[in-house]
Amino acid sequence: MDLSPLKLDIDELLDEFTKGNFTTLADMKKVWMAKKFSYIYEAKPTTNSALFMQSLYAHCISHMSSTSSLSRRLGGLYCLYCLYEIQPYKPRFKIYISLGELKRLKALVVDAKENNMGIAPALVKRMLDGNMFLFGFVDIVGGSVTQRVDEITKLQHRRAQIACEKLLTNTHIEDYLRMDLGTELELQTLKKMSTEYAKVKELAIQEASHAVEIKDIKHIAENNKMVGDMVQEIVKEWDAQKEAFYKQTGISHQNEIVAHQQLTVVKCFGLAACSKPLFRSTGTHGKPFLILRCGL
Repeated sequence: MDLSPLKLDIDELLDEFTKGNFTTLADMKKVWMAKKFSYIYEAKPTTNSALFMQSLYAHCISHMSSTSSLSRRLGGLYCLYCLYEIQPYKPRFKIYISLGELKRLKALVVDAKENNMGIAPALVKRMLDGNMFLFGFVDIVGGSVTQRVDEITKLQHRRAQIACEKLLTNTHIEDYLRMDLGTELELQTLKKMSTEYAKVKELAIQEASHAVEIKDIKHIAENNKMVGDMVQEIVKEWDAQKEAFYKQTGISHQNEIVAHQQLTVVKCFGLAACSKPLFRSTGTHGKPFLILRCGL
Protein backbone atom coordinates (compact mmCIF):
# COMPACT_ATOMS: atom_id res chain seq x y z
CA MET A 1 0.00 0.00 0.00
CA ASP A 2 1.65 3.24 -1.20
CA LEU A 3 0.45 6.14 0.94
CA SER A 4 3.20 8.55 -0.13
CA PRO A 5 0.79 10.85 -2.05
CA LEU A 6 -1.47 11.16 1.00
CA LYS A 7 1.47 11.91 3.26
CA LEU A 8 2.55 14.64 0.83
CA ASP A 9 -0.97 16.07 1.05
CA ILE A 10 -0.62 16.24 4.83
CA ASP A 11 2.78 17.90 4.45
CA GLU A 12 1.30 20.53 2.13
CA LEU A 13 -1.58 21.15 4.53
CA LEU A 14 0.85 21.74 7.39
CA ASP A 15 3.07 23.89 5.15
CA GLU A 16 0.09 26.17 4.54
CA PHE A 17 -0.75 26.22 8.24
CA THR A 18 2.84 27.02 9.23
CA LYS A 19 3.25 29.62 6.49
CA GLY A 20 0.48 31.66 8.07
CA ASN A 21 2.06 31.14 11.51
CA PHE A 22 -1.31 29.83 12.70
CA THR A 23 -1.73 28.33 16.17
CA THR A 24 -5.43 27.60 16.73
CA LEU A 25 -7.81 24.80 15.78
CA ALA A 26 -10.06 27.36 14.09
CA ASP A 27 -7.13 28.31 11.84
CA MET A 28 -6.60 24.65 10.94
CA LYS A 29 -10.27 24.25 10.07
CA LYS A 30 -10.07 27.23 7.69
CA VAL A 31 -7.01 25.82 5.92
CA TRP A 32 -8.62 22.36 5.92
CA MET A 33 -11.82 23.63 4.30
CA ALA A 34 -9.93 25.75 1.78
CA LYS A 35 -8.01 22.69 0.60
CA LYS A 36 -11.12 20.48 0.80
CA PHE A 37 -8.93 18.12 2.76
CA SER A 38 -11.74 15.78 3.77
CA TYR A 39 -11.44 14.30 0.28
CA ILE A 40 -8.32 12.52 1.52
CA TYR A 41 -10.64 9.67 2.52
CA GLU A 42 -11.77 9.24 -1.06
CA ALA A 43 -8.49 7.36 -1.50
CA LYS A 44 -9.19 4.92 1.32
CA PRO A 45 -8.44 1.28 0.45
CA THR A 46 -11.01 -1.49 0.47
CA THR A 47 -8.75 -3.62 2.69
CA ASN A 48 -6.17 -2.98 5.42
CA SER A 49 -8.20 -0.08 6.80
CA ALA A 50 -6.33 -0.21 10.12
CA LEU A 51 -2.98 0.11 8.36
CA PHE A 52 -4.33 3.01 6.30
CA MET A 53 -5.59 4.96 9.33
CA GLN A 54 -2.56 4.29 11.51
CA SER A 55 -0.28 5.43 8.68
CA LEU A 56 -2.09 8.78 8.48
CA TYR A 57 -2.08 9.11 12.26
CA ALA A 58 1.62 8.25 12.48
CA HIS A 59 2.53 10.87 9.89
CA CYS A 60 0.67 13.57 11.84
CA ILE A 61 2.32 12.42 15.07
CA SER A 62 5.74 12.69 13.42
CA HIS A 63 5.05 16.40 12.81
CA MET A 64 3.55 16.85 16.25
CA SER A 65 6.59 15.23 17.91
CA SER A 66 9.24 16.95 15.80
CA THR A 67 11.62 19.75 16.78
CA SER A 68 10.00 22.10 14.27
CA SER A 69 8.29 25.37 15.12
CA LEU A 70 5.43 25.46 17.59
CA SER A 71 3.04 26.28 14.75
CA ARG A 72 4.11 23.14 12.86
CA ARG A 73 3.76 20.91 15.90
CA LEU A 74 0.35 22.34 16.75
CA GLY A 75 -0.68 21.83 13.13
CA GLY A 76 0.26 18.16 13.44
CA LEU A 77 -1.91 17.86 16.56
CA TYR A 78 -4.90 19.58 14.95
CA CYS A 79 -4.58 17.52 11.77
CA LEU A 80 -4.47 14.35 13.87
CA TYR A 81 -7.65 15.36 15.68
CA CYS A 82 -9.50 16.24 12.47
CA LEU A 83 -8.50 12.97 10.78
CA TYR A 84 -9.89 11.06 13.75
CA GLU A 85 -13.15 13.00 13.90
CA ILE A 86 -14.11 12.80 10.22
CA GLN A 87 -12.91 9.28 9.45
CA PRO A 88 -15.50 7.20 7.55
CA TYR A 89 -15.14 4.10 9.73
CA LYS A 90 -17.56 2.92 12.40
CA PRO A 91 -16.45 2.20 15.03
CA ARG A 92 -13.65 4.72 14.72
CA PHE A 93 -10.04 3.64 14.61
CA LYS A 94 -8.29 4.90 17.70
CA ILE A 95 -4.98 6.72 17.52
CA TYR A 96 -2.02 4.53 18.42
CA ILE A 97 0.54 6.53 20.37
CA SER A 98 3.69 5.23 22.03
CA LEU A 99 4.81 6.25 25.50
CA GLY A 100 7.68 8.23 23.99
CA GLU A 101 5.30 10.13 21.71
CA LEU A 102 3.00 10.74 24.66
CA LYS A 103 5.89 12.45 26.48
CA ARG A 104 6.48 14.67 23.44
CA LEU A 105 2.77 15.46 23.33
CA LYS A 106 3.00 16.50 26.97
CA ALA A 107 5.94 18.75 26.09
CA LEU A 108 3.83 20.33 23.33
CA VAL A 109 1.06 21.05 25.83
CA VAL A 110 3.57 22.69 28.18
CA ASP A 111 4.94 24.86 25.37
CA ALA A 112 1.41 25.86 24.34
CA LYS A 113 0.55 26.88 27.89
CA GLU A 114 3.72 28.95 28.18
CA ASN A 115 2.69 30.80 25.02
CA ASN A 116 -0.87 31.37 26.27
CA MET A 117 -2.38 29.01 23.71
CA GLY A 118 -5.07 27.39 25.82
CA ILE A 119 -6.84 25.63 22.96
CA ALA A 120 -4.13 22.96 22.59
CA PRO A 121 -4.23 21.75 26.25
CA ALA A 122 -8.04 21.76 26.13
CA LEU A 123 -8.03 19.73 22.91
CA VAL A 124 -5.59 17.15 24.29
CA LYS A 125 -7.77 16.80 27.40
CA ARG A 126 -10.80 16.29 25.18
CA MET A 127 -8.98 13.61 23.21
CA LEU A 128 -7.93 11.81 26.39
CA ASP A 129 -11.42 12.07 27.91
CA GLY A 130 -12.89 10.80 24.65
CA ASN A 131 -10.67 7.71 24.81
CA MET A 132 -9.28 8.45 21.36
CA PHE A 133 -5.84 7.00 22.07
CA LEU A 134 -4.43 3.49 22.24
CA PHE A 135 -1.21 3.48 24.24
CA GLY A 136 1.62 1.15 23.24
CA PHE A 137 5.36 0.68 23.07
CA VAL A 138 6.16 0.77 19.33
CA ASP A 139 7.60 4.20 18.51
CA ILE A 140 7.82 5.69 15.02
CA VAL A 141 11.60 5.62 15.35
CA GLY A 142 12.66 1.99 14.99
CA GLY A 143 9.13 0.70 14.52
CA SER A 144 6.96 0.38 11.42
CA VAL A 145 3.26 1.13 11.10
CA THR A 146 2.70 -2.60 10.53
CA GLN A 147 4.21 -3.29 13.96
CA ARG A 148 1.81 -0.76 15.43
CA VAL A 149 -1.17 -2.44 13.79
CA ASP A 150 0.02 -5.84 15.05
CA GLU A 151 0.25 -4.52 18.60
CA ILE A 152 -3.18 -2.90 18.32
CA THR A 153 -4.61 -6.25 17.21
CA LYS A 154 -3.05 -7.95 20.22
CA LEU A 155 -4.37 -5.24 22.53
CA GLN A 156 -7.88 -5.59 21.12
CA HIS A 157 -7.83 -9.37 21.44
CA ARG A 158 -6.66 -9.11 25.03
CA ARG A 159 -9.33 -6.54 25.85
CA ALA A 160 -12.00 -8.73 24.29
CA GLN A 161 -10.81 -11.69 26.35
CA ILE A 162 -10.82 -9.64 29.56
CA ALA A 163 -14.32 -8.37 28.75
CA CYS A 164 -15.57 -11.93 28.22
CA GLU A 165 -13.99 -13.07 31.48
CA LYS A 166 -15.68 -10.20 33.33
CA LEU A 167 -18.95 -11.05 31.61
CA LEU A 168 -18.74 -14.63 32.81
CA THR A 169 -17.81 -13.51 36.31
CA ASN A 170 -20.72 -11.11 36.67
CA THR A 171 -23.56 -12.98 34.96
CA HIS A 172 -25.25 -16.36 34.70
CA ILE A 173 -23.62 -17.08 31.32
CA GLU A 174 -21.03 -19.39 32.86
CA ASP A 175 -23.86 -21.51 34.28
CA TYR A 176 -25.30 -21.86 30.80
CA LEU A 177 -21.91 -22.69 29.28
CA ARG A 178 -21.42 -25.52 31.73
CA MET A 179 -24.96 -26.75 31.33
CA ASP A 180 -25.61 -30.03 29.56
CA LEU A 181 -28.81 -29.12 27.75
CA GLY A 182 -29.62 -32.71 26.89
CA THR A 183 -29.50 -33.68 30.56
CA GLU A 184 -31.42 -30.59 31.67
CA LEU A 185 -34.24 -31.36 29.24
CA GLU A 186 -34.13 -35.07 30.03
CA LEU A 187 -33.69 -35.68 26.32
CA GLN A 188 -33.78 -39.47 26.42
CA THR A 189 -36.97 -39.48 28.47
CA LEU A 190 -38.49 -36.89 26.18
CA LYS A 191 -37.61 -38.94 23.08
CA LYS A 192 -39.21 -42.01 24.63
CA MET A 193 -42.35 -40.06 25.52
CA SER A 194 -42.62 -38.49 22.07
CA THR A 195 -42.25 -41.92 20.43
CA GLU A 196 -44.99 -43.32 22.63
CA TYR A 197 -47.13 -40.27 21.95
CA ALA A 198 -46.74 -40.71 18.19
CA LYS A 199 -47.83 -44.33 18.43
CA VAL A 200 -50.84 -43.44 20.56
CA LYS A 201 -51.78 -40.61 18.19
CA GLU A 202 -51.63 -42.92 15.19
CA LEU A 203 -53.67 -45.56 16.99
CA ALA A 204 -56.25 -42.98 18.06
CA ILE A 205 -56.71 -41.74 14.50
CA GLN A 206 -57.07 -45.30 13.23
CA GLU A 207 -59.72 -45.99 15.84
CA ALA A 208 -61.49 -42.75 14.96
CA SER A 209 -61.54 -43.68 11.29
CA HIS A 210 -64.07 -46.37 12.03
CA ALA A 211 -66.60 -43.80 13.18
CA VAL A 212 -65.81 -40.48 11.44
CA GLU A 213 -64.21 -39.07 8.31
CA ILE A 214 -60.51 -38.52 9.06
CA LYS A 215 -59.27 -37.34 5.67
CA ASP A 216 -58.66 -33.77 6.91
CA ILE A 217 -56.61 -34.85 9.95
CA LYS A 218 -54.85 -37.89 8.55
CA HIS A 219 -51.72 -35.82 7.80
CA ILE A 220 -51.21 -35.33 11.55
CA ALA A 221 -50.44 -38.99 12.03
CA GLU A 222 -48.21 -38.98 8.97
CA ASN A 223 -45.92 -36.32 10.46
CA ASN A 224 -42.88 -38.46 11.27
CA LYS A 225 -40.71 -35.72 12.84
CA MET A 226 -41.18 -36.09 16.56
CA VAL A 227 -40.50 -33.50 19.23
CA GLY A 228 -37.75 -35.66 20.73
CA ASP A 229 -35.85 -35.47 17.45
CA MET A 230 -36.41 -31.72 17.27
CA VAL A 231 -35.09 -31.20 20.79
CA GLN A 232 -32.07 -33.37 19.98
CA GLU A 233 -31.30 -31.04 17.05
CA ILE A 234 -31.55 -28.07 19.42
CA VAL A 235 -29.13 -29.76 21.84
CA LYS A 236 -26.63 -30.36 19.02
CA GLU A 237 -26.90 -26.73 17.91
CA TRP A 238 -26.46 -25.59 21.53
CA ASP A 239 -23.26 -27.62 21.87
CA ALA A 240 -21.94 -26.30 18.54
CA GLN A 241 -22.60 -22.70 19.56
CA LYS A 242 -20.80 -23.25 22.87
CA GLU A 243 -17.75 -24.61 21.05
CA ALA A 244 -17.80 -21.62 18.68
CA PHE A 245 -18.04 -19.26 21.67
CA TYR A 246 -15.00 -20.88 23.31
CA LYS A 247 -12.97 -20.52 20.10
CA GLN A 248 -13.99 -16.92 19.42
CA THR A 249 -13.32 -15.66 22.95
CA GLY A 250 -10.26 -17.75 23.77
CA ILE A 251 -11.79 -18.75 27.10
CA SER A 252 -10.50 -22.06 28.37
CA HIS A 253 -12.82 -25.00 27.80
CA GLN A 254 -13.74 -26.28 31.25
CA ASN A 255 -15.23 -29.68 31.81
CA GLU A 256 -18.93 -29.34 31.49
CA ILE A 257 -20.97 -30.36 34.50
CA VAL A 258 -24.61 -31.06 34.94
CA ALA A 259 -26.27 -27.96 36.34
CA HIS A 260 -27.69 -28.66 39.76
CA GLN A 261 -30.42 -26.09 39.41
CA GLN A 262 -33.74 -27.48 38.25
CA LEU A 263 -35.22 -25.87 35.14
CA THR A 264 -38.90 -25.07 34.86
CA VAL A 265 -40.08 -26.40 31.53
CA VAL A 266 -43.35 -25.26 30.03
CA LYS A 267 -45.26 -28.32 28.81
CA CYS A 268 -46.29 -28.27 25.18
CA PHE A 269 -49.26 -30.06 23.68
CA GLY A 270 -49.66 -31.18 20.09
CA LEU A 271 -45.90 -30.86 19.48
CA ALA A 272 -46.21 -30.54 15.72
CA ALA A 273 -43.38 -27.99 15.62
CA CYS A 274 -40.94 -26.64 18.16
CA SER A 275 -38.87 -23.46 17.98
CA LYS A 276 -35.45 -22.80 19.50
CA PRO A 277 -35.25 -22.50 23.29
CA LEU A 278 -35.56 -19.08 24.88
CA PHE A 279 -33.54 -18.38 28.01
CA ARG A 280 -34.06 -15.90 30.77
CA SER A 281 -31.41 -15.20 33.36
CA THR A 282 -33.67 -15.83 36.33
CA GLY A 283 -36.87 -17.61 37.00
CA THR A 284 -38.80 -18.52 40.11
CA HIS A 285 -36.73 -18.44 43.29
CA GLY A 286 -33.84 -16.88 41.34
CA LYS A 287 -33.21 -20.03 39.26
CA PRO A 288 -32.61 -19.88 35.49
CA PHE A 289 -35.39 -21.35 33.42
CA LEU A 290 -36.02 -22.41 29.85
CA ILE A 291 -39.15 -22.00 27.79
CA LEU A 292 -39.82 -24.15 24.74
CA ARG A 293 -42.34 -22.58 22.42
CA CYS A 294 -44.14 -25.32 20.53
CA GLY A 295 -46.86 -25.21 17.94
CA LEU A 296 -50.01 -27.24 18.25
